[in-house]
Amino acid sequence: MDDLDVARGLLEAADLVSVLTGAGISTASGIPDFRGPEGVWTKDPAAEALSSYDTWIRDHDVRRRAWRRRLDVRGVRPVPNDGHRALVELERSGRLDVLVTQNVDGLHADAGTDPARLVEIHGSSREVVCLTCGDRGPVDAALDRVAHGEEDPTCLARVSARHCGGILKSATISFGQSLIANDLERADAAASRCDVLLAVGSTLSVWPIAGMVPRARESGADVIVVNGAATAMDSLATVLVSGAIEVVLPRLVEGLSTR
Repeated sequence: MDDLDVARGLLEAADLVSVLTGAGISTASGIPDFRGPEGVWTKDPAAEALSSYDTWIRDHDVRRRAWRRRLDVRGVRPVPNDGHRALVELERSGRLDVLVTQNVDGLHADAGTDPARLVEIHGSSREVVCLTCGDRGPVDAALDRVAHGEEDPTCLARVSARHCGGILKSATISFGQSLIANDLERADAAASRCDVLLAVGSTLSVWPIAGMVPRARESGADVIVVNGAATAMDSLATVLVSGAIEVVLPRLVEGLSTR
């Protein structure tokens, strides 16, 4: 019996499956990962520094360049691949409890994952948030303003009969920003109660969310790691499934009975 068969057997026997996904599930949709051999930060370490919350706050030029870059690529909308769709099939089998993703691309929602089961632990690039008043809105509205000449758009929410004027930022969690406490609690609870934790396309090196793996093991769950390369948590896996995620993940969930 090969690793894929072992992993499929674990899923078939499970009543409750929690999922953690990372950048590797979206590479087949044309979105590069960050830390892989061809990752954005691997090729350009300076780009990682620009993902700093403090840098965004203090450096108008960084914000200006980032808004212009977002405007330049907004017409290129990635679409879900077979890996994302496989997790929708897992949900349809009645086993999926919670899907926690480290990705900010919105592709799980586009594929059809139930929003009530989805935790975007690092936020979403499809919204912007004001760092002063907390107002949120669609990123496209901010980009329209950039297209009309605002290099660094500020918050237009009304606060005490005036515009807030606070700094706008993509509603993603940058280095130096705290994760949302409720999202962390949901992820920890999902890891604690599942029969199987399925970790897909993540290096499992980013804490605290990588802690879902040891939490699941401590709670008696099996751990299936699906990735194209070694991860920091391979030693905790019940079974490792290696290969292109968009190929092996559909095979993993194919034919599961319905709960």
